[in-house]
Amino acid sequence: MDKFNALWLSHSSISNFKQCPRSYYLSSIYRDPRTGHKIAITSPAMSLGSAVHDVLESLSVLPTSDRFQLPLLERFESAWFKVSGQVGGFPDLETELGYKKRGEDMLRRVMTHPGPLSGKAVKIKQDLPYYWISETDNLILCGKLDWLEYNESDDSVSILDFKTGHSEESVDSLQLPIYYLLAHNCQARKVKKASYWYIARDDLPIEKKLPNLEKSQALVMKIGKEIKLARQLERFKCPNGVSGCRHCVPYEKILRGQATFVGSGEYGSDLYVISESSYTHESEIL
Repeated sequence: MDKFNALWLSHSSISNFKQCPRSYYLSSIYRDPRTGHKIAITSPAMSLGSAVHDVLESLSVLPTSDRFQLPLLERFESAWFKVSGQVGGFPDLETELGYKKRGEDMLRRVMTHPGPLSGKAVKIKQDLPYYWISETDNLILCGKLDWLEYNESDDSVSILDFKTGHSEESVDSLQLPIYYLLAHNCQARKVKKASYWYIARDDLPIEKKLPNLEKSQALVMKIGKEIKLARQLERFKCPNGVSGCRHCVPYEKILRGQATFVGSGEYGSDLYVISESSYTHESEIL
């Protein structure tokens, strides 16, 4: 099978399609004819989550004895430098410093209550974990797991996902089913449990019930086939029609020239900032 011609599915792309096919098209397929690049949006909440995740995820490759030798706040300074200023979506220094303080507070919490981060971790060797969810349909499921805790007593792993916002993950979110599928198929050990750690508010992770593996596979497959069909038919309509919704309107603003270009994003995409009014319902869960 040729992975370069396969349809790659991820939690973010599936979520975008479920919320609004037009949003999926603009974020995953559309390329600006002037640059040939995809377009992406940045915001303060996204930058905060990215910087905190960078710090915490970098610890998993270190021996347990070395993880906290360099204070997390020093690591955070390096991570924050990448998102500082306009490229992070910050309209002014005061706003940026407020978000930065929130990140520092989260990391202070982790330093005081390291919990599973003080124990052994398993690192999947792939830079971007993926597997063929269906060779027949040419579908690949991919995604990065924040942390895989190693349980030495029974040689199993536990999924840990960091949350930098206060809002609970939606009950119908596919994040946990997708992460469970990836952990099950991209490494050999049994997946024992999964937890969310809302590090802005909680000292310890909250364990979540593992979903049914077969049902998760079937659900992701179903949506994957829907996305594949939409791409074949080139049909990506917003549920709200031409008026758009909160998921696709920010991207439409980019197309209309109503957004500010701030640099290059992930994988060379053109990165834009949208006015704050477009983020009334912004999510901070990353």
